[in-house]
Amino acid sequence: MVLGVGRLVPNKDFANLIQAVALVRQQRPLRLLILGEGDERPRLEALVQRLGLSDAVRMPGYVTNPYAYMRRADLFVLSSANEGLPGVLIEAMACGAPVVATDCETGPREILAGGQYGRLVPVGDSAALAAAIVATLDHPQPAEQLQERAALFRQSGPWEPISNWRSKQALRGATDAGTLSN
Repeated sequence: MVLGVGRLVPNKDFANLIQAVALVRQQRPLRLLILGEGDERPRLEALVQRLGLSDAVRMPGYVTNPYAYMRRADLFVLSSANEGLPGVLIEAMACGAPVVATDCETGPREILAGGQYGRLVPVGDSAALAAAIVATLDHPQPAEQLQERAALFRQSGPWEPISNWRSKQALRGATDAGTLSN
């Protein structure tokens, strides 16, 4: 299962992720779960319908504990057009999820050390995102390496936006993910 987490707003560009999933599904089965709520929901739901992905894409809305989903995801994708410091990317890595991210202006390149800890793709490029999804699913980064990288952001300078509770939940591996299947 591929996971995206964030507000359903234009700059998160979940439409790009949905289009990439449609491309991947031309080659192999794949499911996408997007956690979050926002004004883009109707547009994204219409896109899912138009692309014939109703059986493959779920958008259950906001969840209080995304970490349980992150720990069970085969892949986490950050599809944003722009970011500051995407804490959700660090949180997914802390949970051991392999990651793919758009190479938006700030954040992902620094977190992923130029692509060493996850593939970076051009913003808005669904084909490149699809290729990175396939490549990462075929050859995922070891969870331990991702967790070690994420720990650097927890321990260093300005990044402490994961509250103590959230950090403990992410690293402990909460198990209340409900009914998740690949």
